[in-house]
This record gives sequence, structure tokens and C-alpha cells, in this order.
Amino acid sequence: MAKKAEKSQSTGERIREMRKKLNLDITQLAEKTGLTADYLQEIEADAVVPPVGTLITISRALAVDSAALLAEEKKEERRRSYRKRTKSYSYKNLTPGAEDKHLWAYLVTLDPGKAHEMVEYKHPGEEFVYVLEGKVEIQVGEAVHQLKKGATLHFNSSIPHNLKNLSNKKSQLIVVVYTP
Repeated sequence: MAKKAEKSQSTGERIREMRKKLNLDITQLAEKTGLTADYLQEIEADAVVPPVGTLITISRALAVDSAALLAEEKKEERRRSYRKRTKSYSYKNLTPGAEDKHLWAYLVTLDPGKAHEMVEYKHPGEEFVYVLEGKVEIQVGEAVHQLKKGATLHFNSSIPHNLKNLSNKKSQLIVVVYTP
């Protein structure tokens, strides 16, 4: 009899499992991360897929490498989940194999005229953004930066920040994230 392939765990399932192994309830994890319990429940239920910064925050609270939260999930499944969450945003890891390092790079794609909905990033470290195509707006705290093709921005990523595509075409960015 043929053996059925096991379904890989989603990011939310993996977070829930790791939280329970540490005997943490959702409120305790919320306190450790600074995220709301409701948002964490949505993540664990796979109603939303957290952005990179949120995964870093959760992984630190769980004392695991952020790559452990994504390890079994296929890249295309992750991309679809992200698009399902925002209908406008996806990213591709450009530094595979660097999961245990402090520096990661991503190719970020934003659909035309769209903002990164529902989420404001905030995580320890720094970010560097290079615009490959399109025109984007990045708000870091109160400062608003409009960047076009070839422009760069470096900032403290512990300051709340978000992203919006100002173009009527897709925008692509290289985003490099450093975490201490």
C-alpha cells in the first residue's frame, strides 16, 4: 500500500507547536513579542502570514532561528500565502542558507498602486532598501521617503515602518535586513 506524503506544517502551525513546547499561552507570547494576542491567534490559524520582521520578533521570543518557522513550507506556498494576506505583496529570499546569520536579503514585489496592508514592520536591527523598478513610498516613523528606480534608503528597523507602491506598474525592491 502506497504511503501518503505527510502534509508540511504551515508557519502558523509551527509557531503554535513551538509556543506550546515552551508552555507559553498566547497572552504570554504576546507579552514577549509586543504583538497582540488576537494578531498572534490569526497567525497561528494561518488567517494571516506575518512579514519578515514579525517572524524575527516571534522567533526571538520562542528562542529559535526564524528559518525554523519557515523550514518546511515551500517557497511558492509562502508566496501564495503572502499574496492571499495582502493581495499586493510578495517576497523571495535571496540569501538561502543564511538562516543562522544576521543578514538576509529579499526581492520584494508590490503590485501597482498598492500599500502593504494591515502591517507595520518593527524589529530590532537595520534595513537597506534598493529600488529596482517602480516608485515607492517608505514611511519610517514620521518621516516619509519617496524612492524611484536606483534610489536607496538605510534606516533603523526598530522604528515602525511600512511600504507603498506609488507606481501604476509593479515595483521591485531589494531589501536587506540586519538583526543583531
